[in-house]
Amino acid sequence: MAGTWVFVEQRDGNIRKVTFEMISEAKKFGEEVSAVVFGKGVEALAPEFAKYGADKVYAVDADVFANYNTGAFVAQMAAMIAEFNPNAVLFAHTFGGRDFASRLAQKLEVGLATDAIDLDISAGKGVFTRAIYAGKAISKVEVTTSPILATVRPGVCEVVENAGAGEVVKPAVAATDADVYQVIKEFVPTVSARPDLSEADAVVSGGRGCKGPDGIKLVEELADLLGAGVGGSRASIDSGWLGHELQVGQTGKVVNPNLYIACGISGAIQHLAGMSSSKFITAINTDPEAPIFGVADFGVVGDLFKVVPLLIDELKK
Repeated sequence: MAGTWVFVEQRDGNIRKVTFEMISEAKKFGEEVSAVVFGKGVEALAPEFAKYGADKVYAVDADVFANYNTGAFVAQMAAMIAEFNPNAVLFAHTFGGRDFASRLAQKLEVGLATDAIDLDISAGKGVFTRAIYAGKAISKVEVTTSPILATVRPGVCEVVENAGAGEVVKPAVAATDADVYQVIKEFVPTVSARPDLSEADAVVSGGRGCKGPDGIKLVEELADLLGAGVGGSRASIDSGWLGHELQVGQTGKVVNPNLYIACGISGAIQHLAGMSSSKFITAINTDPEAPIFGVADFGVVGDLFKVVPLLIDELKK
């Protein structure tokens, strides 16, 4: 079998950090590690994957892969798996990765482990650790079907430079027009100078306690001083104070930063599911019984409109 494949998360040549995390982790299993990248003009990215340990880079370059397309991507990956027979294929646990991996598993009729926070892969078997019940319990999932498929949570694996050969392999384009059943008419990116939530080292989130745009402005100012990403609970998103792409939680994004600061967030189980694996959690809330304090490493019982300005002043000094 052709070792472990890591599907590359990239757009317009911008590679997401989680790709390098997965390549670095796959090197621990002692088998050949390959990066698989679909897109337009992607062959030039090969040295980036080699830097972190990719022995091979399967580069599939065609117009049909310029933007993510479920049907075309699944058809291409299925054809490559049939030809090269990898032991395992890893995807990022992102919106695109979850869609791609689940549809591929359905097509191949194999098992899929999702949202892995730890992984151990050997020939014919993969054991994946998952957080369940909003992080209150840990489960072990074993996948024995071939190939082993899994999605990996961003931020849980360490990026390590470990040079690989980076040999470029150019598989034939297997996807056809018949596989394209959805067409992207326009892509409008969200432009922000702040780091992406799923990759940020620090995240500052605001909830119902922000009481409106003025409270969110304090959250954003604190985040900018820390070089952090900005997130929000469902209450602040549904109120229109922040965009839907910034929602942290079970129905939003799962984040795993070194520092998570929750401002005016009570800590509903749906929100905890998206941030409880953060390495250090700070909570600011007026309610001493708020569930967020149950997962916080450091808690401040107080009004965020008084506490956050003090933090901002100290950081400015």
